[in-house]
Amino acid sequence: MAEPRSPRKPADGHRRRLREKFLKAGLDAFHDYEVVELLLTLATPRKDCKPAAKAALQRFGNLAAVLEASPRALCEVKGIGPKNIFGLKLIPAVCERFLEKRLTAGIVLHNAQTLFDYLYQSMRDKKREQFRVLFLDAKNRLLGIKTLFEGTLTSSSVYPRVVVREALDHHAAALIFAHNHPSGDPRPSPEDTALTRKLIMACRVVDLAVHDHIIVGAGTYFSYADKGHIAEMTAAADRTTLEG
Repeated sequence: MAEPRSPRKPADGHRRRLREKFLKAGLDAFHDYEVVELLLTLATPRKDCKPAAKAALQRFGNLAAVLEASPRALCEVKGIGPKNIFGLKLIPAVCERFLEKRLTAGIVLHNAQTLFDYLYQSMRDKKREQFRVLFLDAKNRLLGIKTLFEGTLTSSSVYPRVVVREALDHHAAALIFAHNHPSGDPRPSPEDTALTRKLIMACRVVDLAVHDHIIVGAGTYFSYADKGHIAEMTAAADRTTLEG
């Protein structure tokens, strides 16, 4: 004799409607709290996640802040614990992986905006500065991305010899530098400019082109190339090499 089925809870039907709503209309049809709610349901069996989703948005202010919050901070919200943060942490990680793979699939890079989606997704919630190098071939196709330094970035803490060695190991013809400003303000500091100039000088010695140095801020970025500074610094480096 078959065992009687457990009675369905109201939350089961609500979850089904959320899933159907997403499949039919995508996230455009969702309020932010419904996005958080849907992610919480991935690891929350048979429990209404709406109160926790609304509490998380009230605590952190917006959807992006919820997804960027640390596990410890999320667990301080009533109804959210170490297990059901799974969806909240999984989705940003999947987005980062997707954007990175899309970049490394032989894509030709033309400008800073092409990179910003990936860089912002992967660097925006970092509490410390990270310095990344994007390695390009002679046709500006991306060969790889690597974080080389972390912490307070100055011309004395980022070593050009390490950058050049990694570039040669990747058989790169050109480089793009990127780092984040945890303050959210992407405007370059004098130290950022000195570092950029120093790296360009080192790269010119081994015939490596530098296409850009991008600083990632809160929802925006600064591009040395877009402002014309990379061309100016490269020309200055070439004059110095000729004079030397």
